[in-house]
Amino acid sequence: MPNATLARFIEHATQLSRQESEPCQCVATLAPFMMELLAHAGDFLEAHHYQSDPFHYARNLVYQAPDDNLSLYALVWSPGQWTPVHDHGSWGVVGIVEGVLEERSYVCLSADRHRDEGIELVKGGMILLPPGAVTSFVPNPDHIHVTGVPAERPRAVSLHLYGRMMNNYHIYDVEAGTRQFVEVEHNG
Repeated sequence: MPNATLARFIEHATQLSRQESEPCQCVATLAPFMMELLAHAGDFLEAHHYQSDPFHYARNLVYQAPDDNLSLYALVWSPGQWTPVHDHGSWGVVGIVEGVLEERSYVCLSADRHRDEGIELVKGGMILLPPGAVTSFVPNPDHIHVTGVPAERPRAVSLHLYGRMMNNYHIYDVEAGTRQFVEVEHNG
């Protein structure tokens, strides 16, 4: 990890993830550090971190903690690419490097949030995240949303720090009221 800003960010994130038992405090403390990291993204993001995929958004691994308690990705969103409706099972801090990322939230009205069927989700608000913007989420209640770039907007690139190795999560079928646990890959 040759870049000093990235190394400092990872060091702060590692310390906080070990010290803070409350995810809300962890993301509140890390958000300003993410803003600083964004200001220096050009110093440590390399060509392979900007790798895109013609069929879906690309997840390019920037950092993975040896104990898998942190992961940092550069996500590349080509016009028209969206996530499925999903959650995280973790806290996270997201910063926008380039373009405008759109996030559409869902609210879970179901009393039992741990089941895979009978899930009632309704659309919530929408956020437009321009370059330099930082947002965060916590796992309880889990942040359920869809994120992407409309076809008429240019590419977006975002940095995503998660409080675990983000290699699985739930995707939701809003109409059917179900969710499914999925494993995901990344470019390393």
